Amino acid sequence: MFKYDPKSLKAEEFINDAEIRATLAYAEEHKNDFELIDAILEKARPVKKGSGYVCAGLSHREASVLLACEDPERIERMFKIAEEIKLAFYGNRIVIFAPLYLSNYCVNGCVYCPYHLKNKHIARKKLTQEEVAAEVIALQDMGHKRLAIESGEDPVNNPIEYILDCIKTIYSIKHKNGAIRRVNVNIAATTVENYRKLKDAGIGTYILFQETYHKESYEQLHPTGPKHNYCYHTEAMDRAMEGGIDDVGLGVLFGLELYKYEFAGLLMHAEHLEAVHGVGPHTISVPRIKHADDIDPSAFDNSISDEIFEKITACIRLTVPYTGMIVSTRETEEVRSKLLRCGVSQVSGGSRTSVGGYAGYSSDERPHDTEQFDVSDQRSLDEVVRWLMETGHIPSFCTACYREGRTGDRFMSLCKSGQIQNCCHPNALMTLKEYLEDYASPETRAVGEKLIAKEIGNVPNEKVRGIVEERLEKIANGERDFRF
Repeated sequence: MFKYDPKSLKAEEFINDAEIRATLAYAEEHKNDFELIDAILEKARPVKKGSGYVCAGLSHREASVLLACEDPERIERMFKIAEEIKLAFYGNRIVIFAPLYLSNYCVNGCVYCPYHLKNKHIARKKLTQEEVAAEVIALQDMGHKRLAIESGEDPVNNPIEYILDCIKTIYSIKHKNGAIRRVNVNIAATTVENYRKLKDAGIGTYILFQETYHKESYEQLHPTGPKHNYCYHTEAMDRAMEGGIDDVGLGVLFGLELYKYEFAGLLMHAEHLEAVHGVGPHTISVPRIKHADDIDPSAFDNSISDEIFEKITACIRLTVPYTGMIVSTRETEEVRSKLLRCGVSQVSGGSRTSVGGYAGYSSDERPHDTEQFDVSDQRSLDEVVRWLMETGHIPSFCTACYREGRTGDRFMSLCKSGQIQNCCHPNALMTLKEYLEDYASPETRAVGEKLIAKEIGNVPNEKVRGIVEERLEKIANGERDFRF
């Protein structure tokens, strides 16, 4: 029997089954305890302190009580507080990125992923460095500055050396005014030595989805291959941080297991990173299982409704107020619109989930032969940018914090101090201006210019505001890559 210990480095102790079950029982017992729920909601609310805000955050037990609550009035308060937290720490900025699939060769047997080894009718493909360069140019021509690279696990076809070569190629491409300024990496769990190599290659965030925190289900869903090892996979973030990677990204694939169990496990993982490393996850992603090649989501009986999905997202935001939250094009425009209200701070746009899905294809074309999952939001990046602006958000292509060394606990201190408004807000406006000048349609540019003119006034520091105005003019005259 394993004992719960958030400071332990053993997966079955910091993600402890008995503690999760006790948490779910506690939440069920108190889901109608409105006095307790009101106190938890009040604790979650951001509090003004000096020029910034502070948030206490919630424990996994407190958050699980909120998730269990079915009272409509209190659920609505959860959404409102989640939005308050998002605005307090991230403002109305939404960071934009795109995935880049390098290879779908994989030796694992994950039953929910079409890249599994036994799938003999999916086309297998691995990009050459020339093809990587072509993909990057296509992404730069769309306007992207930030990528998340993806690859199946295959030590022969996709060794760490291949991933490192791809990162080097991506950073080397400077096409017209384009440049990829941050490469996040989503590859299989690996060794401390390999994480050090990724750190030295200049990656941004290391992302690894747990898929499910339920150990028995995890082993059934991953029957073969190295990913079958639950503990090795679950302890990967500790090895990544030991290897010097400051920013790590968590996530579960909702629909594989009971959502309340996954929710508690995810938050316990965040608590563990905070307890051991002094800083929690940089991001949390909230994907749901989707149709893909030989994968039918209806075969998994733990799917969740849009309403539950929104509630999960809001409760995560209340629990980890300083953590970025990501929703991808797995979700429809309608769902993504609702999740923005629940605290999401990053979205993908113009995404392709196939290997080699960008180069040689128009914005209306998309290859399906190597897709990892069906894309629900198929709008172009230009359409996504305009949609964000028309709904009151600032699309941000900023990568300054990573490039200025403001990562890990240094980013969190900036976020908590309130100085983010004098840093990230101006950077968002300047990178948006770059996009408008170089890539936007006339309709999008017109909307964006009005938004920038309005948002300059929300830069609180007068000196910073003046510098931003000067730099915006320089961007209009052809200069690029300013940052605070």
